[in-house]
Amino acid sequence: MLNRRKIFTAVAAAAMVAGLSVGTAAASPALGNQQHSEYTAAGSCNYYSGTALTVRGDTGPRVKEVQCLLISWGYNVGPDGVDGKFGANTEAAVRQFQGWFGGLTVDGKVGTNTWRALRS
Repeated sequence: MLNRRKIFTAVAAAAMVAGLSVGTAAASPALGNQQHSEYTAAGSCNYYSGTALTVRGDTGPRVKEVQCLLISWGYNVGPDGVDGKFGANTEAAVRQFQGWFGGLTVDGKVGTNTWRALRS
């Protein structure tokens, strides 16, 4: 059975080939000026591989990983993209992702379960 990411990726690829834009009703705000090519759909963006609690106000590689993974799912983390600063835009994107993915507490914090979902 295909997981959500594989289905989304397949639909997005087909839409790109057809010259269409794709998204979901509950998620995937436009990416704006961010560069798709630097973000991977392989489940890791190679900034951080752990699962430590990551919250608003944090900075560094953990936050870059969160931002990169959110972008790979189609979420907008703000105009600066992957900047390593967990601010209001990143928190809003985390909340949107948590609500869309299902089964996660919608709190804007990236704990073990949200890390697992982002990398699925």
